[in-house]
Amino acid sequence: MSKLRFRISMSLDGFVAGPHQSVDNPLGVGGMRLHEWVFPLRAWRAMHGEPGGEVDESNQVVEESLANIGATVMGRNMFGGHPGPWKRDTPWTGWWGNDPPYHHPVFVLTHHPREPLRLEGGTTFTFVTDGIESALDQARKAAGDREVAIAGGAATVNQYLAAGLVDELRTHVAPVTIGAGERLFDGVPPLRLELIGARAASLTTHISYRVLR
Repeated sequence: MSKLRFRISMSLDGFVAGPHQSVDNPLGVGGMRLHEWVFPLRAWRAMHGEPGGEVDESNQVVEESLANIGATVMGRNMFGGHPGPWKRDTPWTGWWGNDPPYHHPVFVLTHHPREPLRLEGGTTFTFVTDGIESALDQARKAAGDREVAIAGGAATVNQYLAAGLVDELRTHVAPVTIGAGERLFDGVPPLRLELIGARAASLTTHISYRVLR
């Protein structure tokens, strides 16, 4: 069975997004600071079709986190756009343009039905209305012998953690505090974790765990 894992940037006080999130400010107040470490990296730039970039310890971590992913699950807020039913006249197609950086099937959790959205580069967004386990089942079938990633946001990650479905978590801890917003592990029962990796970099600390059953 395909492993389920996620990677997520977070503050020292546990937040993965700041307060007052909106279409214009999807990461909330201060949320962009959590990701400053990744923007200059060659691996991140290559995902978005941009040349060049830095090659350092963090770049290797990103390359490893992207390896062997065959499908992704994300929440409606991670896909983005307005709340409520999808607009038919101006349908939201994500933050990433016509060629999203996934290049594999993506399953979006939502309460509002919508036909699959096929974009360039092999990315198809399938909108799942019958819960996290259904989305994971579909993602595993699409991934085949590769792994499934959870892209976020915090509410989606926490649902999978609370349900005992996550195998590995990879956190990127930025040296900042935010004080409010969306917090990782909210509503999640106590977990037994095994440390499988820790690397210090200039703008973040990468810490990975295996979830013990």
